[in-house]
Amino acid sequence: MTQGAGQGPEVERTATLRDFRVPAYVHETGPYGHSTLPGDVAPLQENTYPDGYTPTERDLPVIDRGDTLQTASVDPASAVVPQQADGAGPLYVVGDVHGYLDELVAALQEQGLIDAAGNWCAGTARLWFLGDFTDRGPDGIGVIDLVMRLSAEAAAAGGYCKALMGNHELLLLGAKRFGDTPVNSGAGTATFQAAWLLNGGQKSDMDRLQDHHLQWMARLDAVEAVDGYLLVHSDTTAYLDYGDSIEAVNDTVRETLTRNDADECWDLFRKFTKRFSFRDEGGADAVRSLLDTYGGTRIVHGHSPIPYLLGEVGSEEGEDSSGPVVEGPHVYAEGLAIAMDGGVTMAGKLLVQQLPLDI
Repeated sequence: MTQGAGQGPEVERTATLRDFRVPAYVHETGPYGHSTLPGDVAPLQENTYPDGYTPTERDLPVIDRGDTLQTASVDPASAVVPQQADGAGPLYVVGDVHGYLDELVAALQEQGLIDAAGNWCAGTARLWFLGDFTDRGPDGIGVIDLVMRLSAEAAAAGGYCKALMGNHELLLLGAKRFGDTPVNSGAGTATFQAAWLLNGGQKSDMDRLQDHHLQWMARLDAVEAVDGYLLVHSDTTAYLDYGDSIEAVNDTVRETLTRNDADECWDLFRKFTKRFSFRDEGGADAVRSLLDTYGGTRIVHGHSPIPYLLGEVGSEEGEDSSGPVVEGPHVYAEGLAIAMDGGVTMAGKLLVQQLPLDI
C-alpha cells in the first residue's frame, strides 16, 4: 500500500489508501488486521481514507543503509559538550519524540545535554526540537513539561532549548479546542477528535493537558534558520503557502491559531501532515524551493520516519524486525536534506544529533 524507493510520490503527495473503507476509529489494527499504528490521517464520517493518508506501521523494520549516518554510542558519564570559538554553543537537533519520555531523557544524557537528574548541564549549547512531542507514546505531556523546563534552564545558562510546531501539536490543539465539531476536510466531513484518536492520541495526555501547555504549543514557530540550516517539522513544500519569509510563515500560523476557526486550523493541520516532497525524483528541487525562499544551505526535518524515506515499508506478512536499526540521520536529496525521525514509534531510534554532521 506504500510506495517503494523506485515509486516516488508526486511532490506534496503522500501514499494513499483511498480505495479502502474501514471504521473511522481504527487504532491498533490496520486495514489488513495486523498490528499497526496509522500515520497522519484524517478520518471521515463516510469512513474513507482521505487524499493524503500516510500509513505508519509500529512494527516497521528499520534497515541499515549506507546513506544513513551511523553514530557511535557515547558513555553519558564521559560526554562533554564542546564550545565554539565565537562563544556560541554547539547546535543540536532532536527528531520526533511522540511521548517517549524515557527514550528522550536517555538520548539527551548520552549527548551530555542533561545530567543524571535530568537537569540542563550543557552551558551555552543550543538545542532545537523539530516537533511532534505527543501521541502514540506513553507520556506526551511529560515530554512537553521537560522541554519547557529545559528551555528555562538552558536560557539561564546562556544557551537555549527551543521547539518547532509539528502536525501533532496542531492535532492536539484542535482536538482540545474543537473536539467533535465537523470540519470540511476537502474530501468529506471530519473532526479533530476522530483524527487525534486515529493518529495515536492518548487519553492520559488529554486528561493532563493544561492551559499553559496549550499556550506554549500555540506560540511555537513553524520554521527557523540557524547556522545555515533551515529547520522545519515536515518534509513538504506546503510552508510556501503561508509566506515568503520565515517571519511571515510563523506570523501566519500563529494568526491562524489565534482566529480559532476550525476549518482554517484543519487546513493548517492537513498541510503540515504532507510528506515525502524531498524524496525521489524532483526532491532536491523541492528542497531548493524552500532554501531559495527562506535561506539556508540545507534543510533539517522530522515527520517522515527514515525507513519510509528509504522505501523500506514492510509487507502484509511482516518481516523480522530484529535487524539493525537506524542509528543516525538520513542525508538525501543530493545532500540538501537531513531527516531526523529515526522511528521511535516503531522501536527505532530517538535521534539527538549535533550539527554539522561529521560525514
